[in-house]
This record gives sequence, C-alpha cells and structure tokens, in this order.
Amino acid sequence: MTEIIKIIGIAFITATAAILLKGTKPELSFAVTVTGVIIILLFIVDGLQTTFSVFGEIARLTGVDNGLLKILLKIVGVGYLTEFGAGILQDFGSNAVADKVVLGGKIVIVLLSAPVFEGLLQLLRGFLELV
Repeated sequence: MTEIIKIIGIAFITATAAILLKGTKPELSFAVTVTGVIIILLFIVDGLQTTFSVFGEIARLTGVDNGLLKILLKIVGVGYLTEFGAGILQDFGSNAVADKVVLGGKIVIVLLSAPVFEGLLQLLRGFLELV
C-alpha cells in the first residue's frame, strides 16, 4: 500500500514540475518527466521481482512450460511499456509519433505471440490425429 502512495506522490510532483517548466523551459520539462518516470519504474521493479517468483511457482505447480510463461510476461511488458511511452509522447504533443509507438508495440506483441499460436496449432493437430 505504501508503494502506491510513493508512486502517486512522485507522479504528482513530476507532473506539477513538468507543467510549471513547460511554459518557460520545455526541454527541462521533458527531462523532469523522464526522470520521474525512471524513478517510478525503479519502485515498480521490486514488485515485479515478487510477481515473477509467484508466476514461476504457479508454472512449476501446474506444469506449464516456462517458455510459455516467459512469452506471456514479455507480451504484458511490451504492452505496458508501449502504453507508457505513448502516453509520455502524447503529453508532449507528439500524437503522430505516439500512434507509431502503439503500432510498433502491437506488431511486437504479434511477433512474440507467434510461438504460442504455433504450439496451439500443434496441440490441435495432435488432437485431430487421435480422432
């Protein structure tokens, strides 16, 4: 609970500083925003380590292939990073670039999910051979 309060506090301070600087020194406004984002990401990393260990334990208990779990986590990570990056770009008025980042993120997700689809098709083929 305290972690989210810290994250929200840093976000408000970052946003306030960026807004105050945007009119006078836009280049500093961008630097403040990026710095705030990095600090927030550092807070999140600790939580991610716990989450990864929980997912690893679930994979071990259920017998799910670790490769599949890694692909799933990569897809989620790409989605979050894409949204995060596009949001920052939109905040600075670069909507066209933000749209391209979103498109790139979607393409990367499709590429990352190809092995999952391949495994699913092999599983279906195995079921059809049994029939």
